[in-house]
Amino acid sequence: MVSQSSQLRADQLQAHPAPPKSLPRLLVVEDDPGLQAQLKWAYEDFEVTVVGDRASALAALRAEEPSVITLDLGLPPDPDGVTEGFALLDEIMMLKPDAKVIVASGHGAHESALQAIARGAYDFYRKPIDVEAIGLILRRAHQLHVLEEENRQLAARVGHDNCVLGSLITAAPEMVKVARTIERVANTKVSVMLLGASGTGKELLARGLHESSSRRDKAFVAINCAAIPENLLESELFGHEKGAFTGAVKMTEGKIEQADGGTLFLDEVGDIPFPLQVKLLRFLQERVIERIGSRKAIAVDTRIVCATHQDLEAMIADGRFREDLFYRLAEIVVKIPGLSERAGDATLLAKAFLARFAREMNPLVKGFGRDALTAIDAWNWPGNVRELENRVKRAVIMADAKLITAADLDLAEPDQQQVLALNLKAARELTDRKVIRHALARTEGNISNTAKMLGISRPTLYDLLKQYDMQA
Repeated sequence: MVSQSSQLRADQLQAHPAPPKSLPRLLVVEDDPGLQAQLKWAYEDFEVTVVGDRASALAALRAEEPSVITLDLGLPPDPDGVTEGFALLDEIMMLKPDAKVIVASGHGAHESALQAIARGAYDFYRKPIDVEAIGLILRRAHQLHVLEEENRQLAARVGHDNCVLGSLITAAPEMVKVARTIERVANTKVSVMLLGASGTGKELLARGLHESSSRRDKAFVAINCAAIPENLLESELFGHEKGAFTGAVKMTEGKIEQADGGTLFLDEVGDIPFPLQVKLLRFLQERVIERIGSRKAIAVDTRIVCATHQDLEAMIADGRFREDLFYRLAEIVVKIPGLSERAGDATLLAKAFLARFAREMNPLVKGFGRDALTAIDAWNWPGNVRELENRVKRAVIMADAKLITAADLDLAEPDQQQVLALNLKAARELTDRKVIRHALARTEGNISNTAKMLGISRPTLYDLLKQYDMQA
């Protein structure tokens, strides 16, 4: 016997059936009415939209964002040529580069099909059409689109899956080792010195140490000792009383006092003037401070973390840094590798930066082109993480397309990063390609104007484009 509750659930399911699973979208771009009808009803696995010209195709692309597109290259007003079809293909690749485009190739149009593949098309089929064969290509294209979308979603989580020590993003064993060292010492009272080049993330590591410690609920106070004039640094660190000097209109706590119970981060500690090093050493020994203009001793409990890119041992030898202060600050020394020493991290960080900046500044940007990723991996990053962040930020702001290119990052394309070409012929080709690309960019792809700018004839330019397999 069916219970009343079971019958009620069954009635509810019948009254509110599960919504049907949405079908993937297929855009058919075909100007032949007979083929339009045949293709529209042939594929039950897709929600099919049929259009017959470039303008309608672009409107449908924007409105429906299809995952798969079939494209007849012969579109009006050039049904016997490929001009309109290639123009539409280029626009699709710019607006929705993840779409899988399958182009139609008539008899003897094999070269056009190959050119379409070079421009970004996924596949091609020969006319007259074979519905079953095309259906197989369409299903395979959609499955690939789904897999790529899943990979993009996984990549978007890079900022979480590769995070260690709070928000530090890395997959490099060298950097993971640094993070584990900092985690181990986080809950001790020892002073930690971070050594590394500018832009390697020293402050990020210092914050990670603070957040991993029992002091995480108290203040994290950072001060860049190199950025503050020598005559003001003492006041910034130790504070001052009202009237202690000209301009001291009120009592002000110093950074050390503000960090009571928490963590004080002294960035570029090597720039602290020698006389002030004595006062800092006294604080480290006695854990009390006196504000400028006062003789009252104030007890302060703060954890000291410092950083520098300078060679402090050389400075000690030159008499510019106190050895006793060094050993007070450097109870634990952590050396941070540069970005070029952290295999794979440049790409991870670039993707994380792009996701953040695109969300904040330019949502149209969706990722990096293949040339950009290759250039990122090949560059030696002299400015480390800070340089990478700045390049990605600028590229996102200035980008006109969905995919960031090596040029957007102001990085040389990978083949241009070679110091020496294979031979003279290769060097000439490299130069020709570069000059032609710049000329085409300046003339927005106009062949006649590009030829004039280069001082050559149109046939010569066409020959060069064909020789180097370049697109206008």
